[in-house]
Amino acid sequence: MTIILNANLDADLAKAAELLHAGELVAVPTETVYGLAADARQTNAVRAIFAAKQRPLNHPLIVHIGDVDQLSEWAGHITETAWNLAQHFWPGPLTLVLEAVPGVSCSVVTGGLNTVALRMPAHPALLTLLKRSGLALAAPSANPHKMLSPTSAAQVMATMADKLAAVLDGGECSLGIESTILDLTGSEPCILRAGPITASEIATHLGCSVAQPQHHQKIISGNQLVHYRPLTPLHLKTALQMCDLPGYSVVRLFLSDASEQMYETSLLTRIMPRNKAAYARLLYRILFEVDQLAAQEIWVESPPSEEEWMDVHDRLSRASVRIL
Repeated sequence: MTIILNANLDADLAKAAELLHAGELVAVPTETVYGLAADARQTNAVRAIFAAKQRPLNHPLIVHIGDVDQLSEWAGHITETAWNLAQHFWPGPLTLVLEAVPGVSCSVVTGGLNTVALRMPAHPALLTLLKRSGLALAAPSANPHKMLSPTSAAQVMATMADKLAAVLDGGECSLGIESTILDLTGSEPCILRAGPITASEIATHLGCSVAQPQHHQKIISGNQLVHYRPLTPLHLKTALQMCDLPGYSVVRLFLSDASEQMYETSLLTRIMPRNKAAYARLLYRILFEVDQLAAQEIWVESPPSEEEWMDVHDRLSRASVRIL
């Protein structure tokens, strides 16, 4: 039976650490989304993550650490750029892909690659847990493979309760969308997954260009055509298309104003925040709630095209139904 632990209680943090040291799976809060965590140094525990999520074994996991100095335990060649970014953006939603230490203690974490993905999370409870325990935690999102990432303990329990020893309840995630993944193994820094920290922010800090290809073949978290999907089919629409009358039950998530008719002809009509940070914080929670309504489709008005919205665009495009 899965137990619920309070992230604000020292005794519960200690219990979470005890379970993780014992090789159990514990869902943990981060500032981005909830993670399905295991001791990153225990091969069997990490394999249990892949089994619980039904995730392919060649898809590497992000290792969460509690101190910048732990970089050298996992990364073999740490450039000045990597140290610089870690010192500036950690703790926070930036994952760095680096060359792995040869013979890394748990190769399952890397998906068999010679690189490793590392970040220091900013959620205060998880950071406390990492620092006190000395653990490094492999922790992809705590959801079945390709489905919605959870941003609350309740969402984790709804989809993964029978796979876990415990859920560490740290409240709603403050960012609500997965971290930026930055590859530092090439000739220039390259964003492999858009996230809360943009290419411009990184480039401004480093004083150099940062690549961000629209498509790439690197095997990293989230780089699949279909991902982040709610159970209800989701369609991206223009503002004009959002006003169509389909004749079946839909949920509409507007950014522009909705007419009174839209409220009358929808199972649910919701005006989403125009502020990107507020939109991202709500997105997965709203989609999870909509899945409980038994609508036939979710219509989402396409968000703005500005750089700060790239992570939202990425998640919605992977979650949407494509008509071929």
